[in-house]
Amino acid sequence: MAQILPIRGRHGVLASVGVLLAACATHRTPPPTNDIDENVYRDHVRELASDDYAGRRPGSPGEDKTVAYLVEQFRKLKLKAGNGASYLQQVPMVEIQAGADASMSIQGSRGTRVLGMGGDLVIWCPRARPQAALRGSDLVFVGYGIVAPEYGWNDYAGIDVHGKTVIVLSGDPGFAAKDPRVFKGDAVTRYGALAYKIDEAARNGAEAVLAIHDGQTSGYTWSQVQNTWMGPQLMLAAAGGQAGPKVAGWIHNAAARELFAAGGLDFAAVTAAAARPGFRPLAMNLRADTSFGNSIRQFNSANVIALLPGASRRNEYVVYTAHWDHLGSDATRPGHNIFNGAVDNASGVAGLLAVAQSFTRTTPAADRSIVFLATTGAERGSLGAGYYVENPVFPLKATAAVINLDTLHTGGPTRDVSVMGFGNTDLEDAAQAEALLQGRELKSDPTPLRGEYFRSDNFAFAKAGVPALYVKGGIDDTARGPAWGRARLDDYTAHRYHETSDQYSADWDVRGTIEDLTLYFSVGNRLARSRRFPHWYPNSEFRVIRGTEPRAAE
Repeated sequence: MAQILPIRGRHGVLASVGVLLAACATHRTPPPTNDIDENVYRDHVRELASDDYAGRRPGSPGEDKTVAYLVEQFRKLKLKAGNGASYLQQVPMVEIQAGADASMSIQGSRGTRVLGMGGDLVIWCPRARPQAALRGSDLVFVGYGIVAPEYGWNDYAGIDVHGKTVIVLSGDPGFAAKDPRVFKGDAVTRYGALAYKIDEAARNGAEAVLAIHDGQTSGYTWSQVQNTWMGPQLMLAAAGGQAGPKVAGWIHNAAARELFAAGGLDFAAVTAAAARPGFRPLAMNLRADTSFGNSIRQFNSANVIALLPGASRRNEYVVYTAHWDHLGSDATRPGHNIFNGAVDNASGVAGLLAVAQSFTRTTPAADRSIVFLATTGAERGSLGAGYYVENPVFPLKATAAVINLDTLHTGGPTRDVSVMGFGNTDLEDAAQAEALLQGRELKSDPTPLRGEYFRSDNFAFAKAGVPALYVKGGIDDTARGPAWGRARLDDYTAHRYHETSDQYSADWDVRGTIEDLTLYFSVGNRLARSRRFPHWYPNSEFRVIRGTEPRAAE
């Protein structure tokens, strides 16, 4: 007869070891492993990044196919529908496409300069109006266009910009100042995001805002600006009214320099001054004119939500997020014209499905419920995540944590794990504990100027006070070291991010990806079996939102 010794693994999985005490033994089929399945992961990436999905643009046939695929996969995993009887949360959107003839004319004492769409600038209308127009709109340089009382900073101090066009620098002042005491030094804050600058300009009454493109501080090459913003713009239907500026966009650095010279301003001197405390806005002695039509379409896009109910505290939640959308396709582009988005973010959605599979194979079930949220509209400002936060299916006060999967590391194993928004939440402690079990350590984001924490879905939850973790494999490749890893990351950012070349290949080395997915699973599993609610570190900018440790709804 065999003596059965129960053993509990670190993931809470009960196994049994039969110790043979007799000549015969009973053979039993072992339960499915909850290890991340590489073949499953690859299959999902290959499928979602294929041309059949046409770049997964919201409001397109590519969305229909993507959403149907996700629902099918969640059903196969026997996960419950996350929104009542449905896997879908409808997200009302407005699509606004500027006319192909959009341009801007700038007049000054030295003559007129016409800025062409695509080459000199990329503009759009953030309002759901059939026509956008500026007439003799005075240009004002307002530095970084930031109002941040906690940093003692107000770029709009002492000037009235109502009815004017503001010119702003991308990023925030810390990097340019070369001073760690200015904002967060090299690490971009929430104030560096273009969406913030547009909103702040509108709050101050500006009728237009143009951000000067700088690839270092924006995280985009000019080609990626064209790919991302030349097409139809998306916004939530509730935000598609008349509150925003009439015109928003990017202006090429070279064109901006010409405008400053035309206005009698030393570009290098005034932009350097803008990075120092005490900067005051400058009238540029130039006026802007533009007029272009907009085509407007309203439709519903969808967040896809699945639920794995908890065992004992099913009214508390750990949420995994990954955005399913990308840029679609560009019929005007010769050759391959589909933005397949294999890394961004078929990799994250495939990871979401792989992690979900591991949880369905984990016994006993975790105490807290696990939510798998595939969001729409992330490429246009985390629209789906923002809508969910405003209309939560599961109470935010009962949401212990959010773990975001976005543009996963593809490559070999790394000695480090990169933390976006490093130093914000004690979720990092859980991640550090699990990383140490893998022989790895947590490190801050190697590209802090990109401000990825503030450009991904986790930010929508953080703004609402829910601790949110965004980590992925670092740059210290175990075989080739950090210099090789950094060069590889830079190459992706420069040549494949938001380009048609972001495609899946069977020769991807996903050993590091699988290691990261194991980390995501382990952190979530740890949180789902804990009674404690994670919280923000005392110095986090998000701590004041949630405050003290919350208690879940009964």
